Amino acid sequence: MTTAELFEQKVVEQGPGPSRLVLNFGPQHPATHGTLRIVVELDGERVVRAVPHIGYLHSGFEKVGEVLDYNQYVTITDRMNYMSPLANNIGWHLAVEKLLGVEAPPRAQYIRVVLAELSRIADHLVFVATHAMDLGAFTVFLWCFREREKCYDIFEMITGARYTNSYTRVGGVSGDAPEGFKEKVLDFIAHFPETLNEVDEMLTRNRIWVERTKGIGIISSEEAISYGLTGPLLRACGVALDLRVAQPYLVYKDLDFDIPIGRNGDVYDRYLVRMEEMRQSVSLTRQAIEKMPEGPVNLGQSFKMTLPDHRIVYTKMESLIHHFELVMPPTGYRPPVADVYGATETANGELGFYVVSDGSKIPYRVRVRPPSFINYAAFARMCEGCMLSDIVAILGSLNIIAAELDR
Repeated sequence: MTTAELFEQKVVEQGPGPSRLVLNFGPQHPATHGTLRIVVELDGERVVRAVPHIGYLHSGFEKVGEVLDYNQYVTITDRMNYMSPLANNIGWHLAVEKLLGVEAPPRAQYIRVVLAELSRIADHLVFVATHAMDLGAFTVFLWCFREREKCYDIFEMITGARYTNSYTRVGGVSGDAPEGFKEKVLDFIAHFPETLNEVDEMLTRNRIWVERTKGIGIISSEEAISYGLTGPLLRACGVALDLRVAQPYLVYKDLDFDIPIGRNGDVYDRYLVRMEEMRQSVSLTRQAIEKMPEGPVNLGQSFKMTLPDHRIVYTKMESLIHHFELVMPPTGYRPPVADVYGATETANGELGFYVVSDGSKIPYRVRVRPPSFINYAAFARMCEGCMLSDIVAILGSLNIIAAELDR
């Protein structure tokens, strides 16, 4: 029996008490987006207990990993955190490359960094937009979604898709950056800070916003660590942990950026941390696009891990054979019998993939460490003693992506 079921059974057996009320918050409530349900016990309007339920968006992502090969599974990662799917693509193939003991070429690594940071910006824009709208600030929603569409224009330009991109491959990416890509990225990051400053002016010192977020949903750094929180939630508590620095991957060690941290671990600090992270992502994107070298974006044909360019498949016998061996069963590259864990710093925290190989062309097991699942576990603690209306602010500050809960 789950914790939520035990709590509900206790309420049925003992009753909520003379001044207690038990009610469902979601999944129909607008702030729960149709996928989250919270059983709340109230004393008046003060929350005594809040028990989150999951299971409204179960997709079986991990089980599907046992029937798709290492390149096919990238399409599944798109559907996990669908606010920044490219970051999931990158995290998955970094874990697979760790299993195979290979690295993507330098140009591919820089392209991945550019797309990872633009994905972070797009994800944080959705957070600020929906969080502000939940608390009544609709104008910010329009500003943020306008900028997110510009990010999607860039994603479409390089991947061919706006939303579910499926762009990375083992040892590289599906295609090189097209002509005009660098200019389009530089144009976006040149003008995006203006919108960020407008959002800052609209919210950061707004009396209503401050009163709805400051001192709400506080969690200490010790509690955050014990719950396993990562990303902006942990950094808002004053813990400067960022995997891009603590466990550098791709080319982050060659780029300069700061790690924004808060002091109070409340809803307001989580907002401030994400706002500053977008500014840092602008700086990282500029550095990566300017330092991006020329060269291949995939491992050479001798590695036989990535599909060759279709133009040479149609004209060269060796490339046609290479293509055939990768696509047709039971051929394909086979990693060693081993298990690895690869983690990246995504918009909501540590995204980890644990991959077990039995030597065949498909994984024996795939397990995912999604940040939303871990972060949601601390939600009940944050709600203790708050007002009913504060639940909306606290839930929004976690930026829960329901597809990461029910893997």
